Amino acid sequence: MNLLETTLARISPLDADLLQQTQLRLDNKTKPPGSLGRLEEFARRVVAISGKAAPDLTKKVIFTFAGDHGVVEEGVSAFPKEVTPQMVFNFLRGGAGVNVLARHAGAEVRVVDVGVDFDFEDCPGLLHKKVARGTRNLAKGPAMTRDEALAALAVGIELAEQCSRDGVGLVGTGEMGIGNTTPSSAIIAAIGGFSPEQVTHRGTGINDQALQVKIAAIKKGLELNRPDAADPLDVLTKVGGLEIAAIAGLVLGCAANRIPVVVDGFISTAGALIASELHPRVREYLFAAHESVEVGHRFMLERIGARPMLALDLRLGEGTGAALAMHLIEAGVKILLEMATFEQAGVTGKQE
Repeated sequence: MNLLETTLARISPLDADLLQQTQLRLDNKTKPPGSLGRLEEFARRVVAISGKAAPDLTKKVIFTFAGDHGVVEEGVSAFPKEVTPQMVFNFLRGGAGVNVLARHAGAEVRVVDVGVDFDFEDCPGLLHKKVARGTRNLAKGPAMTRDEALAALAVGIELAEQCSRDGVGLVGTGEMGIGNTTPSSAIIAAIGGFSPEQVTHRGTGINDQALQVKIAAIKKGLELNRPDAADPLDVLTKVGGLEIAAIAGLVLGCAANRIPVVVDGFISTAGALIASELHPRVREYLFAAHESVEVGHRFMLERIGARPMLALDLRLGEGTGAALAMHLIEAGVKILLEMATFEQAGVTGKQE
């Protein structure tokens, strides 16, 4: 079996007994049962995912995957493709939004070149995992070969394996790639059977005319490539992106290694969608950080069955939403581990 097949084979359902036992522990804290709402959900899920009664979330990592997209030549973005490598340097200097919010969350940002059309050479701090110099134009043919898609998936899986070896307790997804809302819209359109008009939005802030160009490019891509909705790898190959594939691999690898993974916005969720279509149990291991302003994001979340944690009108990507959501997941776990029980506090419990 190849790496993808062996990873899929290692993903198992969460232990329902462990979820129940953790809720009983939470119910014995000095509060009315369920009164801390979703924080309690986060705590019991982290316990069940990790298999540890006292999860350690000290080590938190956000992976920001970078890749270029051939479809940019259609005029689908308000920014030129040169911005992708420029932003990679910004990430490495610590000056981007995700860097600021990751520092606030106590998380490390690891920047991964999986498909940028630029030679970074010996660039300190960058993880050199380039599969190709960007994808091809999906409006003119398949975005990738199947081998390229598998190689990019493998990048994410291997990074999750390294996180397991390093004792990372919580992983976040992020991305950078000018034009990447176009393949993301194409992916949910193909898998969910939606029209491009239903799932395509303004990305970097394009005007009405450019939005119509973007919709037309997605339509051409779907009609020309005819991605098979029943084969998520086929969808990924024909209309996806290298960073989207790497995110899918990271999510699969985290699930296989029992690491909770926080999925950022629209593009990251495109990767998580591919992962959950490859293995339905994946959704049990992920946390949806927020619901993006991008209209297609809601359809992705519904398809996965994930309830977003935040509603902040975010649409930056990079892993910014994941950094914010990490705070809340860690807060839930701290409630479980640090809050006193009724017995410890000498407080009378609920009367039956």
